[in-house]
Amino acid sequence: MNVALGGTFDPVHDGHRKLFSRAFELGDVTVGLTSDELAPKTRHVERYVRPYDRRQRDLEAELSDFAEEHGREFEIRTLTDPTGIAVEPEFDALIVSPETEAGGERINDIRRERGHSPLELVVVDHVSAEDGERISSTRIVAGEIDEHGNLTPDREGRGATRPE
Repeated sequence: MNVALGGTFDPVHDGHRKLFSRAFELGDVTVGLTSDELAPKTRHVERYVRPYDRRQRDLEAELSDFAEEHGREFEIRTLTDPTGIAVEPEFDALIVSPETEAGGERINDIRRERGHSPLELVVVDHVSAEDGERISSTRIVAGEIDEHGNLTPDREGRGATRPE
C-alpha cells in the first residue's frame, strides 16, 4: 500500500510520531513537507516556522527509524499546495488527524474529478499532553510543553492540572 501524509512538522512531536507509526504499519510512506512559502499559510496561528532544509533534516531522521522498524520505504516531497501530493493517482491511503479529515475529503473530491479512486482516509487521534490538552507544535514553540507533552518547568504552576 502507498500511504501519504503531509504537514509542516516544526518541531516533530509525539503526535506526529503516532501519525508516522500508523502510516508505516500500512505501507511505504510519502510525506509531503510544506514549502517555506506554504508553511505560514497552513498555520492556525502566527508563529515562526524553521526553514525547509532544517525541517526536512529532522523529519528524515524521524522517518528513518520508523522505516527501519517496519521494513518500509519512505520519501519526502515538497508541498507547494495544500492538497499536495495526495491527489496523485499512486496513493492508496491518506493519514489525517481529526482536524485535517475535512481536507482529506476535499482531496478525495479532487481525485474523483480527475478519475482516480478515493483514498482510504485513516484518522489518527491526537496525543494528549500532561495537562490533558493535545500536543501541538505551536504549544511546544510557545514553551508550554516539550515534544513529549510534558509541561515545561515554568508552566507547571500556571493553572495547568498535573495528573495524579
